[in-house]
Amino acid sequence: MKVATMTPKQIAGAERTLSLGTWTITFGAILFSVLTVTPLVERVTPDGWGWTAPILPLVVDSAVVIVIRLDSTVARLGGEAGRWPAILRWLTGLMTVALNIGDSALSGNLVGVGVHLVAPVLLIATGEAGLAYRRAITRRLDEIAREQAEQAERERSQREAREQAAREERERDREARERAEREKREHAEHLETQRAEREAAERREQREHEERLRREEAERQEQERREQRQYEFQREERERAARERREQQERAEREQHEREARERAQAAARERAARPKATPSPRPVNTTATDKLNEADALAAVRAGHAAGDSVRAIADRTGWSVGWVSARLQDLRDERLAA
Repeated sequence: MKVATMTPKQIAGAERTLSLGTWTITFGAILFSVLTVTPLVERVTPDGWGWTAPILPLVVDSAVVIVIRLDSTVARLGGEAGRWPAILRWLTGLMTVALNIGDSALSGNLVGVGVHLVAPVLLIATGEAGLAYRRAITRRLDEIAREQAEQAERERSQREAREQAAREERERDREARERAEREKREHAEHLETQRAEREAAERREQREHEERLRREEAERQEQERREQRQYEFQREERERAARERREQQERAEREQHEREARERAQAAARERAARPKATPSPRPVNTTATDKLNEADALAAVRAGHAAGDSVRAIADRTGWSVGWVSARLQDLRDERLAA
């Protein structure tokens, strides 16, 4: 199966297989190296320090582990660590090879050299192949990531385009609804304006009609008031003329009564003056009934005396009535004159 045609799940499975195989080979090679190199190191180590023999193969193999682990990490990240990781990788590989075949090479055992060469060479080849595999896997994963990103971008663009189209469609629908509502509102406002104008015209006509009726009513009332004032004026004129005629007639009658009363009073005075004076008697003599004027003549005499400025006593003597009665009639005349 080509890496370019693998799915991310298949690639992840292959990477796990590669990691498991690489570490299996690595630990096997390390164990084989420790067992092979330790006797060689013990023979070249001073007496009493043989226990340090396994340290050297462990150190070299640890460097191999570090190189493999970091190379896999850097390759997984898709980077390049430069020349030194390659130098370290080949240096540790050559050291492992030298240590593994050293004992057989010193003894001239070519078969042993070939046998002990298998593990380190396999470890070196596995490291290089794993590095190449990981770089290929990383490239494919990057390609898949780019493809997924491009697919996501295309889907996002398509989704945004659909959303934009949906928004534009909603915007068109909203504008259509708003336009319909605006037209409906404007139509309703137009109808309301027409209704308001019609009602205003009707109210104006009603006000004008009422104002015309009020003016006509006011003119009618004013005409009635003028006619009433004219009638009152004419009635007052008639009453005044009638009152003047009545007053003239009453004045004429009063003057005639006064004249007659004066004439009778003067005649009575002449008669009293012509009578012989009687001898006084010890008892008072009452005035006879012929000396006292009737009430109408007495009133006329009172008016005449009042007009002439006579005293109350003189008028009383002339009429034969009492001073109190004459005083009361004079007061009535003064009241009438003040009221007039």
